[in-house]
Amino acid sequence: MSDPTPPTEPSPEHRPEPAAREELLELALLDLRERRATLLGEIEALEQRRQQLDADLNGSPSGRADGIARRLKGFQDYLVVALQDLASQAELMELVVQPLQVQPSPLDPPLAAPAASAAAAAAIAAQAMPPAAAGQFSLDAELIRDRLSSFQGQPDFYADPWKLRRSLEPAAAALLDDWFLSQGGRGAQASSGSRNRNALITAGAVAILGDLYGERFQTLVLAGEPERLGEWRRGLQDCLGLAREDFGPNSGIVLFERPDALIERADRLEERGELPFIVVDAAEQVVDIPVLQFPLWLAFAATANELALEQDLS
Repeated sequence: MSDPTPPTEPSPEHRPEPAAREELLELALLDLRERRATLLGEIEALEQRRQQLDADLNGSPSGRADGIARRLKGFQDYLVVALQDLASQAELMELVVQPLQVQPSPLDPPLAAPAASAAAAAAIAAQAMPPAAAGQFSLDAELIRDRLSSFQGQPDFYADPWKLRRSLEPAAAALLDDWFLSQGGRGAQASSGSRNRNALITAGAVAILGDLYGERFQTLVLAGEPERLGEWRRGLQDCLGLAREDFGPNSGIVLFERPDALIERADRLEERGELPFIVVDAAEQVVDIPVLQFPLWLAFAATANELALEQDLS
C-alpha cells in the first residue's frame, strides 16, 4: 500500500504579501478615523445648537411665558383634583340640623291658665335637668365619669397593660369629660402645653375606650417628624405599661408621619369592622378633611408658645 500524497502548499503567487495587508488595514483604519472625526464634529455642532436654542428660549419673553403657562397648567390641574376631593368629602359629612325655635306671635290668643302653668312647670323642669351627653357615649356617661374620677386618685404603677398607670390632673380629666360627653369623641382640644402631658391625656382616653370596645379599636397617632413620634411612643408606653411590640401595623398603636398613610389605615380598619381612634399632634397645624369623617378623633390645638418652640427646634 503506497503512502498518501502530502498536501501541496499554495504557490507563492497566491499568498498575500504582508506589506499589502498592512496597507489595506491602514487604509481601512484611516477611513474609520475620518468618519469618526466627521461624526464627532456633527455631534458637537448639534450640541452647540441645542444649547443656543435653550438659551434663546429661556431668555426670550415667549420662552418665559411658555414656562409660566406650563406651571400654571399644572397648578390648575392640582386645584381641580383638590376641589373635587373636597366636594366629595363634604358630601359625606353629617350636618347637624339645628332645632327650629318658633317665637309666639302677639296675635295668638292667650293660653288658658292651666295650660300656661303646665308649660311653665315643664320649662322649669327642663332647665333643672342636666344636659344629655352627646354622641355615641351618651349611654356610657356614668362609666366614663367613674373612670375619670378613679384616674385622679393614686396611680397604680402595677396595673395591667392598657390600663392607666399614672394619675390625671383635674384639668386633664375635665378635658376628657368634655371630649367624650360634649363632643361625642370627635373634636379638637387645647393642648396641655407639652407632648408628654398630651400623651398622658391620650392614654386616659385609650384606657376608657378599651373598657368600652375591648380590642376592636386601634389608636393611630399622627406627628410629622420621627422625634415627635418617639416622644409619643415613650409617653404612651410609660402611661399604659406597653412594650415596643405594642407599636406597629398589627398592634394596638400605630405611629404615622404622613396623614395620607393614616387615612388609608383608618379606611382599612373600618372595612374590617374595627374602630380607628385618631390622635393628631399639637405641632400639626392643619387637620386633613378626610380625618373628620371618622367617628373617633382627637386633635390637640397648640398654644402660641408651643408653636414658637416647635419652630425654634425645627
